[in-house]
Amino acid sequence: MTPQIGSFALATADYEAWLDERISLVPQDVADKHSQMASALFPFLRATFYRWAQLWPLLQEEGLESLDAPEVLAVGDLHMENFGTWRDAEARLVWGINDFDEACRMPYSIDLVRLAASVFLAIDSGQLGLGHQEAAEAIRTGYREGLVSGGSPFVLGESHGWLLDLVRPARPANFWEKMLSLKEFSGKVPKAAVKGLERLLPGKNLEYRLAHRVAGLGSRGRQRFVAIADFEGGHVCREAKELTTSAWWWARKRQTDAGIRYQDALDRAVRARDPFVRARSGWVVRRLAPDCAKIALADVPKDKEKDKLLHAMGREAANVHLGSGSPRAIVRDLDSRGKQWLHDAAGFMVHATRADWEEWKKSAARAQPPAPVPLKPGR
Repeated sequence: MTPQIGSFALATADYEAWLDERISLVPQDVADKHSQMASALFPFLRATFYRWAQLWPLLQEEGLESLDAPEVLAVGDLHMENFGTWRDAEARLVWGINDFDEACRMPYSIDLVRLAASVFLAIDSGQLGLGHQEAAEAIRTGYREGLVSGGSPFVLGESHGWLLDLVRPARPANFWEKMLSLKEFSGKVPKAAVKGLERLLPGKNLEYRLAHRVAGLGSRGRQRFVAIADFEGGHVCREAKELTTSAWWWARKRQTDAGIRYQDALDRAVRARDPFVRARSGWVVRRLAPDCAKIALADVPKDKEKDKLLHAMGREAANVHLGSGSPRAIVRDLDSRGKQWLHDAAGFMVHATRADWEEWKKSAARAQPPAPVPLKPGR
């Protein structure tokens, strides 16, 4: 039986109130997030890192987590869809973790368990033809090998050809049709967002139009704007998303503020950096383009390649952790847990998450859809 730590609905209300004290939430996007959370278990997992952080101590009660586990600057909200491609300063295509909204100092194990839990959900829904045990072992061994080797970025082209074959960039015409269909935003955009967007555009005094964009799930409800411009014969797009302190701090009920660690995580990781990502003044600004793509599980043809993909995800998690933790201490701790640990810990957290989802579905079925609310002006 899963120990009881309180209603998920009450935890959600408390977290969103905490969040709204720090940033300007978009009410209609929050309502949309709530609807997506009820639709299926995987979107629910993606949208609820705050609850994951609150549930984490339950693993200690089950003997599946240690109070003295080595801490790193972890991703926190790590899952299978938190990986994608970008272009580095040499215009090489790079694959890896591409979202650090919840980055914070946490036990290294939280990223492994959350990633494995998301994989289990993909397996259970028929998207991966592997067993839970095999999947967990692929992540664990990839992570361990990454730590021992000192890490290496996934630059696609000269190597990792199998991974390059799995990348499916959007068709440029389709991508730009979607971007250009966004309605121009007529409200007040926070100055920090505008400044960040203008700094990252390719030309000074470039004319652009601003639109409000709805994307993601964990960050849905935060202000998110895109600037779209014509530049040297084609379109360019930059996105600004509001950031705040990791939900890990909400779950710990800490009174002090640890600050936003997005840029720290990028700077410290073993990484071929994206020159079009900047996190400052409470916003992360990045380039959006057709070649910023994710790997769709449905496009991975062979079980062997799916196993290799999970191994690579484990190695990429190690690339991030190597920048802020002791690899020897982490390997020693990981080995002490045994090969079954990751499978058991992820299975326990999937069970706890499923219980929350069932509660949310029932409450969503009883609730009336909220009326649309205008976007609040920036603070």
